[in-house]
Amino acid sequence: MTTHSPDEAKDQSNHTGSDSEEEDIFHDARFPAEEETRLLEESRSIKGEANKLYSVASYDQAISAYDRALASCPSYLDYEVAVLRSNMAACFLKLEDWKAAVDSASACIEGLDRVIPPPKETNTEGSKMQEGESGEAVVEISGDDEAAELKELQRIKESDERKRDVMRIRAKALMRRARAKVELGGWGNLQGAEEDYKTLAAMDNLSADDKRIVQRGLRELPERINKARENEMADMMGKLKDLGNGILNPFGLSTDNFNFVQDPKTGGYSMNFSS
Repeated sequence: MTTHSPDEAKDQSNHTGSDSEEEDIFHDARFPAEEETRLLEESRSIKGEANKLYSVASYDQAISAYDRALASCPSYLDYEVAVLRSNMAACFLKLEDWKAAVDSASACIEGLDRVIPPPKETNTEGSKMQEGESGEAVVEISGDDEAAELKELQRIKESDERKRDVMRIRAKALMRRARAKVELGGWGNLQGAEEDYKTLAAMDNLSADDKRIVQRGLRELPERINKARENEMADMMGKLKDLGNGILNPFGLSTDNFNFVQDPKTGGYSMNFSS
């Protein structure tokens, strides 16, 4: 299965608040411009070293270098941080550390969601919203002020480029997380992988290889999810039976004295006692 190479970041950043007021204050606290530039350059230099380590299959060392790049990067530069998290997820995939790959990819996606929130298909009235490529409301250029018009066009261009970069990294992180969840297996992980593939299927920036992986996943996962659910339910029922026998045995009874019958309409169970 294809694993993407580390991602190249551009000079972009944006931020919004996080869930709590304290996190908002910490996240929005900024370095002076000169210090921010120095830290960002230092982080990018270390990231370059990490990318080289990745290219020669030194994945453990690459992860350590990406960690150092994260330590140098201002935490409020969500896009830059997300790129590093995505790169780390790629390393963890190579090392077959599936849980760490899921965690890194999820952290990447959460950061990107702060840069550009996931698109909403409908507004509160249920009708589709009119948006430009940047995800913002469409702006009409009047042409009355040429300088202002050029400035607005440049802003829209930069916003469009930012969105494309965010969507590119988001697609890679979703691909990496889905693969790791498939490898982890289990009902919950497989369901999560299917959700990621559904999200990816609606994106228009996937490579041909990634589209094939997504389509194959959406074909194969439903059966695997059903089997995993049945296995986990059977395992849970077995454990409950053992627990029940431990309680009933002193009374000369066992769970065999109780029959559980499933209602085909509701999926619920009823219990009958037999001596």
